[in-house]
Amino acid sequence: MDANEKIRTMMTSRGWTPYKLAKESHLSENTIANLFKRNSVPSIYTLEAICRGFGITLSQFFAETENMVELTPELEELFERWKPLTPTQKRLILQLMQEL
Repeated sequence: MDANEKIRTMMTSRGWTPYKLAKESHLSENTIANLFKRNSVPSIYTLEAICRGFGITLSQFFAETENMVELTPELEELFERWKPLTPTQKRLILQLMQEL
């Protein structure tokens, strides 16, 4: 599925019009209309704005599966605290989580 097709699919699943996508993405209606009329590939800037409008990341947009997890502030904090841990500490934390 190409980028425009995926954008259309996401709009349809949300019941969004091109106008709604333009407003949510803070892009002009002409920018959105031109994507579909000319079937042009969106620039990275445009695609990032569209993703922000949908409330997703570029990674989520290009993911092959629907199983992407939204990176909430709590998960970001968890990952930041996880990174400096030693392998032993990580194993212990995982064991603790399994017990909970």
